Amino acid sequence: MPYTSPLDDFSFLLDQVVGFDRVAGTERFAEATPDMSRAILTEAARLSEDVLAPLQRPGDLHPARLENGVVRTSPGYAEGYRAIAEGGWVGISADPEHGGMGLPQTLASAVNEMMSAACLSLQLAPLMSQGQIEALEHHASDALRALYLPKLISGEWTGTMNLTEPQAGSDVGALSTKAVDNGDGTYAVSGQKIYISWGDHDVAENVCHLVLARLPGAPDGTKGISLFLVPKFIPDASGAPGVANGVRVVSLEHKLGLHGSPTAVMEYENATGWLIGAEQGGMAAMFTMMNNARLGVGIQGIGVAEAAFQHALAYATERRQGRSSVENGTGTIIDHADVRRMLLTMKADVFAARGIALSCAVAIDMAAATEDAAWRARAALLTPVNKSFGTDTGISVSDMGLQVHGGMGFIEETGAAQFCRDVRVTAIYEGTNGIQAMDLVGRKMMDGGDAAFRLMDEIEACAEEARGVCPDLAEAVWQASETLRETTEWLASQDDMNIRFGGAVPYQRGFARVLGAWVHLRAALAGQGTPRETLARFYITRLLPEYAGLLAQAREGAGDLYALSADELAA
Repeated sequence: MPYTSPLDDFSFLLDQVVGFDRVAGTERFAEATPDMSRAILTEAARLSEDVLAPLQRPGDLHPARLENGVVRTSPGYAEGYRAIAEGGWVGISADPEHGGMGLPQTLASAVNEMMSAACLSLQLAPLMSQGQIEALEHHASDALRALYLPKLISGEWTGTMNLTEPQAGSDVGALSTKAVDNGDGTYAVSGQKIYISWGDHDVAENVCHLVLARLPGAPDGTKGISLFLVPKFIPDASGAPGVANGVRVVSLEHKLGLHGSPTAVMEYENATGWLIGAEQGGMAAMFTMMNNARLGVGIQGIGVAEAAFQHALAYATERRQGRSSVENGTGTIIDHADVRRMLLTMKADVFAARGIALSCAVAIDMAAATEDAAWRARAALLTPVNKSFGTDTGISVSDMGLQVHGGMGFIEETGAAQFCRDVRVTAIYEGTNGIQAMDLVGRKMMDGGDAAFRLMDEIEACAEEARGVCPDLAEAVWQASETLRETTEWLASQDDMNIRFGGAVPYQRGFARVLGAWVHLRAALAGQGTPRETLARFYITRLLPEYAGLLAQAREGAGDLYALSADELAA
């Protein structure tokens, strides 16, 4: 389906809103000059629009399939993946020592959004590899890095993440996969994993699995888990794929969406694997990959939202129905007030979510470049908010896009429903959005809320700056930030974690609403008298007010959630 990359929005956000100049000003990322950044994004846009977008519908209509133990991908996917790999896009932020570009995560995030918008099912393959690359860079031995990273970065091999088991979903500590020391530096890994994105395929010559398993005698729960690298084909002495490992695809999942992405049930039977990190240090190593994926999954949601918005806007400017209520209107449904409301909501939320995501990526880059604890805390704080708000935005915008289409949205031929089906899982995988919210009010507030308060200080400083330009918008944002501060103080004072958890999701949503207002207010300041300011006014006057109800919910705790027993719920 047609897609146009939002290069103007990326440039504006990077230059005027999220402070990308701070990243480019560090020694580590000094090569990310404005000219280079524009060239990178322009080339990624061309790939997304010309090569990947045409694969969106074929992947849905002709899903990946398992034939005689071999996974066959959708038509054109092998060529599309080859274009991604040969362009160097898999290793855009990877270490140049092993063939990566070494560019900031902020630019990688913009590239990943465009690819997600163009064809989410295919973009999942390089995203999984990128997460594995980061995990190996941080935790693998020198020998494993030297062998695997060049292959993963070049795209010759792809990577996966194996956490979930049939009896252990989000409770990873309940896994039963075992690993036994072979006595030669390798381990025999046995067990079954489910929901493995791109677990097997025919687009690259080897698939490298990161598998969580438990060694004999290791304690129960997450503390006893180790991480192993288990390739589909064991590399030979020259580093080429050699003999087949004890790994097989049991089946491919029949999913609501993402049909072009082969999601596998994987069986490991005494498969040869190599330990990554320390024994019983598996979760720490895997979290490196998971945090990378959480940033990426939030961005996937934003990409689909952008594509769904463009699809709905195009339909609204063509569909003639009813009588226009606008003088000199177009005669199409874009003249109708409610259609305008939906389209403006879609556009405003996408911009807000994109700004939050790029702010998170900037914090990650600054933490990497400066090793400053404050930047690390900022990145950690924004990661769950980005993941949840980005994916929630993908779901809500896709749903509104279908509504704009009316009855035609319910007809598969228009392609509007595919956005809804494809993006729905993003709120579930890499930690459900509820788990992200619990992480936000739990682990991310172990500092008493200090990182959050520093962010609110910046929001309120921006509001003060804006009082002379747009006082009504500035006051609304300032008041919202103050309410967020008071709610954060209340949550941080609660010793009973279930009280925090009871309000975690509305708090996370309210937090994102305020952050989105900050993004729009900064855009209004930089784009006074332009459509940027007009869109900011829509967001701040129409969407931001949701924060009050959401944060009120957050302060209700958990008591009323248990007021009805399980039997009473069923009555």
